[in-house]
Amino acid sequence: MSTDVHRLAAQIASGSTVAVPVDYAGVSMAMTRALIEIGTADLTLICVPTGGMQADMLIGAGQVRAVETSAVSLGEAGGAPRFNAAVREGSIALRDATCPAIHAGLMAAQKGVPFMPMRGLIGSDLLRNRPDWTVIDNPTSETPDPIVLIPAIHPDTAIFHAPMADREGNVWIGRRRELASMAYAARQTLVTVERIVDKRLLDDETLAAGTLPGLYVTDIAIAEKGAWPYGLWGEYPTDQEEIARYAKAARSDDGFADYIGANKAKVMA
Repeated sequence: MSTDVHRLAAQIASGSTVAVPVDYAGVSMAMTRALIEIGTADLTLICVPTGGMQADMLIGAGQVRAVETSAVSLGEAGGAPRFNAAVREGSIALRDATCPAIHAGLMAAQKGVPFMPMRGLIGSDLLRNRPDWTVIDNPTSETPDPIVLIPAIHPDTAIFHAPMADREGNVWIGRRRELASMAYAARQTLVTVERIVDKRLLDDETLAAGTLPGLYVTDIAIAEKGAWPYGLWGEYPTDQEEIARYAKAARSDDGFADYIGANKAKVMA
């Protein structure tokens, strides 16, 4: 079940729609670096529900054509410079969303229905910019009752990083349920992990509830510290200094290119 990260990344075709998690939920930065090295192009990113350094690096590398997200930022390090530049230049298509809307779209895909209804968007200006979100009258109400239909989101691939998997492909995600939502909705799920364990995770009463069954996992690769510079729950903290270093470098095209080059050399050393 375990393969190297580059072979894992090679399973993502150019032109794919890729779901990626919020920065605290297990970002596979190892896969991010591999995708940049391989040069996978024309990606559409679905940020679940926000994006950070992963999305910013892929955008800066010129590998993203569209992003659906409720925000992209580097948290305490400030705005996402390559994302912001791409939006200003119009080099990527931006599908502005909200956190609940993205989760609703994934839930619709999980349930095998074409859409999920939501109320919270009524009255917002987002509806003017999302023609794929349809407002209808509630068919079960006898009085006017508008409701928004969010189309199902079917990513081609979901990618994330987790602490461990077992030899049957079951992956422990703890309480990060957005990772499960991504896997349920995606056509394939590619996961990097810190380690492979011999025990079957679903047989352990303390781990089973937080384990994503291997039924929803396509392939796994071991990548120690694969979320760095982001942290991974129960394993290691976020390296805020490194994220701040990236934020400073990525303010310019040359600085971003230097950072990517230096990071590649560090990984290969």
